[in-house]
Amino acid sequence: MIDINEIAKTINSNGGHLYLVGGAVRDELLGIKNHDEDYSVTGISFDEFKKLFPMAYVRGKDFPVFSIDNKEFAIARKERKIGIGHKDFDVKTDKKITIGQDLERRDITINAIAKEVLTGKIIDPFGGIEDLKNKIIRAVSSHFEEDPLRVYRVARFASQFDFKVEENTIKMMTLLKNELTSLSVERVYNEFSKALLTDKPSIFFDVLKEANVLDVHFKEIYDLIGAEQPPKYHPEGDSYNHTMIVLDKVAEKTNELDSLKEIENTEKIEVSRELDNSRKLEIRFSALVHDLGKGTTTKEEYPHHFNHEKRGAKLVKNMGKRLKLPTRLIKCGVTSCLEHMRGGIFDKMTASKKVKFIERVNSTILGLDGLQIIVDADDMTSEKNNSNQFAKLGYEVINCTNGNEIMKKFGITEGKEVANKMHEVRVEYLKKL
Repeated sequence: MIDINEIAKTINSNGGHLYLVGGAVRDELLGIKNHDEDYSVTGISFDEFKKLFPMAYVRGKDFPVFSIDNKEFAIARKERKIGIGHKDFDVKTDKKITIGQDLERRDITINAIAKEVLTGKIIDPFGGIEDLKNKIIRAVSSHFEEDPLRVYRVARFASQFDFKVEENTIKMMTLLKNELTSLSVERVYNEFSKALLTDKPSIFFDVLKEANVLDVHFKEIYDLIGAEQPPKYHPEGDSYNHTMIVLDKVAEKTNELDSLKEIENTEKIEVSRELDNSRKLEIRFSALVHDLGKGTTTKEEYPHHFNHEKRGAKLVKNMGKRLKLPTRLIKCGVTSCLEHMRGGIFDKMTASKKVKFIERVNSTILGLDGLQIIVDADDMTSEKNNSNQFAKLGYEVINCTNGNEIMKKFGITEGKEVANKMHEVRVEYLKKL
């Protein structure tokens, strides 16, 4: 385990300075725990650092940095854009480059704060601390426009911290619209997925909407804007507003639960599926796309959206293919589109249809537990429809019997026959509840 102060002393004794920079300083000032530590080195060259710390691993092609015990050390640099996208830069490293010049190339002021390791002195040339206090996201300089990826980073940071994006920064984001298509979809997904895991992911989409860039990579979400809904059931407004409300409700619910044991626990079964980030992402993405089909409803049909479930499933597949989304997310999103309406009327179904619904959804990645959270959030007319708690009931019905019991009790072995008989037994079990 390295001693960062010893590294700083070695650098200092050779005419340089070591600074903690970026998100680590920002989060420290906000009182947030941060496991990633990035450092900027001034006053010594790349080769000199290499000689002083031979154990350092050099990684990165475009902007090489040193890595020691998962801590990154970059020689202070200046950059000048020479092409389109976020990679074509002329990078200059020089022993004379100051920490202020190095910070100037960064994206937003709250990320352009440094702390000298040995003295603890804070260097804040662009007012990042003041913007932290005022909950503002502001571009450091006009250099912001040199990297289109910053559009999605800003939207994600706004969502992560619940900050407001300053007006001139929004304008710069708008100016970068034509360059957004130069980004790899992998980088777009990286910011998109991080935004979905924030406490209020709707902010990510609202910021992109404000900057008039939402339609570049998220056309299906953009098309929900202005899609009218029946005011009686949706006083919140159009399909976009509805989707954002549902998304934030689902984010809040998945933050409340350490696991889905609360939903799944019955007298017959006690199952706990941990809500790690991967599971949260599945459920939140499913909430985001549950009404995607409403964006393709013709205006003549407003405020109704007949068959939006099937249209939505196709849109999820198209979106997933275009953005190269993980297959698990796509499958969860399709389930959400196809099943959320049925989940909303579960209490009105016959026993047989209830069991078919339970069996069908239980076999998906999203599952009864994930869909239950989405259906609860989708109900805009009440806090919680207690008669529609299909997940808890569903797990009890599913586990009232199994294939082995059916084969033994009824002396059958053929797969389809076993499945049909198991369905019958579950229907009878449900009727008795």
